[in-house]
Amino acid sequence: MARSGEHMTMTAAFAEGIVHNFVGGRFVEPDTTSLFDNVDPATGHVAARVHEADAALVARAVQAARDALGGSWSRWTTNDRTALLRRAADRIEERFEEFVAAEVRDTGKPVTHARDVDVARAITNLRAFADIVGAAGQESFLTELPDGRRALNYAVRKPLGVVAVVVPWNLPLLLLTWKVAPALACGNAVVVKPSEETPSTAALLAEVLREVGLPDGVYNVVHGFGRDSAGEFLTGHPGIDGVTFTGSTATGAHVMRTVAARVRPVSFELGGKNAAVVFADADLGATLDGLTRSIFSNTGQVCLCTERVYVQRPIFDDVVNGLAARAEALALGDPLSETTTTGPLISQAHRDKVLAYFGLAEEAGARTVVGGGVPAMGPALDGGSWIEPTIWVGLDQRDRVMREEVFGPVAGLIPFDSEEEAIALANDTEYGLASSVWTSDLTRGHRVAQAMRVGMSWVNTWYLRDLRSPFGGMGLSGIGREGGEASLHFYTEPTNVCVQL
Repeated sequence: MARSGEHMTMTAAFAEGIVHNFVGGRFVEPDTTSLFDNVDPATGHVAARVHEADAALVARAVQAARDALGGSWSRWTTNDRTALLRRAADRIEERFEEFVAAEVRDTGKPVTHARDVDVARAITNLRAFADIVGAAGQESFLTELPDGRRALNYAVRKPLGVVAVVVPWNLPLLLLTWKVAPALACGNAVVVKPSEETPSTAALLAEVLREVGLPDGVYNVVHGFGRDSAGEFLTGHPGIDGVTFTGSTATGAHVMRTVAARVRPVSFELGGKNAAVVFADADLGATLDGLTRSIFSNTGQVCLCTERVYVQRPIFDDVVNGLAARAEALALGDPLSETTTTGPLISQAHRDKVLAYFGLAEEAGARTVVGGGVPAMGPALDGGSWIEPTIWVGLDQRDRVMREEVFGPVAGLIPFDSEEEAIALANDTEYGLASSVWTSDLTRGHRVAQAMRVGMSWVNTWYLRDLRSPFGGMGLSGIGREGGEASLHFYTEPTNVCVQL
């Protein structure tokens, strides 16, 4: 093992079975010897050890970012920065299977999901924001006053500064690049705090960005936990100019309290209790396929996943039975198998939480149509955090499992009669992230989708994304939007220049 404070390559770090922090363009160990385990959720075995950044190392990372803002990075043009993002995307393509393997090891998700969604979308994020920022214009106005004076007003967008980027464990690389790509394209420097559960791809991205020529200190990674660890040290540091965070509502509220005294801008994408509304005229096969994706993708560990399904009464039994059949057909197993469709939950602690909701559903009188327990996976996988995909009926809208985010492969189904009732049920929540509407009547589809109090509302599909469109939620689901021009607005600060003509 390298001595404390010694620099090393990422390849050596992985060879040692250790994931290191990345500060000022170098992989470094902290001054302390604090290590924590990175556990493979599929097996329960320790896959690697991770160095926890202490307050001093987090401060070094913030200072490295501040120094980078005052260095050569400030002289890079938009074309320079977007060209770097495209080189990074190309390099990830060259090292594609490395990123896939790291993501599977950290999350336990099926290799097909890691390839087709996580790593593929990370590459798309880099290229898309290179295009978006590269093509962005600046607003200007010709001002004409009654006394005959004329002036030109135009806005100059400047980097926000040092941005704390805090990302969760469910889609680690996808969400990391979703934030880092526009931040770098706009000229910021970042300090990234990945989830303690999924540290590897943030470190791999550090190596890629160094390979393609990013100046030292522009991208930094500190590992650790939330409170009283790297997360709190970072978001509470006075050298941070803004925080972008994806994660739980409770943690988002804590981060908001932390930055409130310094009045720093925040972008929060938090929890969801997303609804699907299924009308009797919906294409049943397409609806069931869509609901299967929206309920069970990534083992239900996506903020956009559907946990509440409202079905018009004439087809309620058909939807219940169809979803049960599709849930039973899901293949839980070795994440490296091409036939596996469903992986484990991220950790034993998270499985305990989801199992507690299974108990609440039973106490509320729900009938478990399918699932409801822990599957037997065999000797190689029984130590993992596995859980059965689960569908409930017989729940009431007021029951906790219909109101609180479970973040697992679960959904409660409730029948409705009228369009007005469906809208009222779907909107009866403190969250407001996403919804889906399933109907063959597109006029009604438009009408109901617009009536949803959410940031994103799909009609006859789910998770179909255009990265130019705004992404974010209402209520307990977050503050602000990212994506397209919304990302530019968060990651830059405008200075208006007024010139009298």
